[in-house]
Amino acid sequence: MSSVTEPRPEGQSGAVSPSALLAGEAASESTPDILARAVDFPRLTAKPAEGVGKSLERLLDVTLTVSAELGRITIPISSVLSLGVNSILELNRNVSEPIDLMVQGVRLARAEVVVVGDSFAVRIKEIVEPRQGKQSK
Repeated sequence: MSSVTEPRPEGQSGAVSPSALLAGEAASESTPDILARAVDFPRLTAKPAEGVGKSLERLLDVTLTVSAELGRITIPISSVLSLGVNSILELNRNVSEPIDLMVQGVRLARAEVVVVGDSFAVRIKEIVEPRQGKQSK
């Protein structure tokens, strides 16, 4: 690292507060000298992509939240506050339309609801292009 100091006339400390600099004022007598140093960062060099496949393998165990969205509705807070047992909300999707399969809040696919045993499940009908998935978040 290199140090940078400027010579000061006798009797001046050389340090100027930021507000004084903005106001165009000179350094005050009570302000101590400030030593400024330029930082020498090491030059970064590109490393060849070694083991890219192995580094991607580490991501295969990362878990993501997958959800099935039947539809949406926008209602005022007063309507939300008046919801109770047996309230019905009509969503913006027809029964015959496929639902959205969302991964981390981004649409991945369109699917239909099916029943497997005693549980709901989805059957994927269409994989959505990545840009389309982000738009319909």
